[in-house]
Amino acid sequence: MPTLLDVRDLRVAFGSIVAVDGLDLALPGGASVALIGRNGAGKSTTLRVLAGVLPPTSGTVRVAGIDVARSPSEAKVRTGYCPDVGGLIPRATPWEHLQLAATLRGMGRSWPERGRDLLERFDLGDVADRVTADFSHGMGRRLSVVLAAFHQPDVLLLDEPFDGVDPLGVEATMEVIRELRLAGSAVLVSTHLLDLAVQACAEAVVLRRGAVVSAAPVAQLAGEAGAVRYRSLLS
Repeated sequence: MPTLLDVRDLRVAFGSIVAVDGLDLALPGGASVALIGRNGAGKSTTLRVLAGVLPPTSGTVRVAGIDVARSPSEAKVRTGYCPDVGGLIPRATPWEHLQLAATLRGMGRSWPERGRDLLERFDLGDVADRVTADFSHGMGRRLSVVLAAFHQPDVLLLDEPFDGVDPLGVEATMEVIRELRLAGSAVLVSTHLLDLAVQACAEAVVLRRGAVVSAAPVAQLAGEAGAVRYRSLLS
């Protein structure tokens, strides 16, 4: 499969503070990688750069061969991004969010069917016409995943998609990840929840202070032995 997400020597600094330090990633179509580490390890900063929300200090990011810094609009069409916080319009309903997303991404006439299916699977069908300002944290997270996966992007970026989400929402998110992988998308999931990272992805990249300290199959971090290994990587 071709490489859909290619990150080379990514560095992000805020003054003297280095949030991401020389990160390299290469995800082919069908890949699923969990980006894990403690709070402040650089996970969310990394995904913001990959999504074209934050410019890198140095390094390159390519989505489906498109340089994100040089052609951000073109790259964003090929990317689905669920941010760790925010991203929703408080006075808009889920259905209005989907209408806007379909318009911006030039989706065809079949988008309403896709939208209704996702809303039902994420248990949001009954609130499709309710403004998101009234949503709980978990409902907002579920809708953010729906919007990220809606257009079946080449690269799906999910930042803390399981945070505060009930088991139904977790399973729906896992199902979407499986479906997009089978369709040839590359999936990168940032989470601090090790058990769910192991369930959701095939590979794991562990960050500590913005740098990669391990990249291996998730099986190496499964179970009690894996948890012990993970803790040792973070210390």
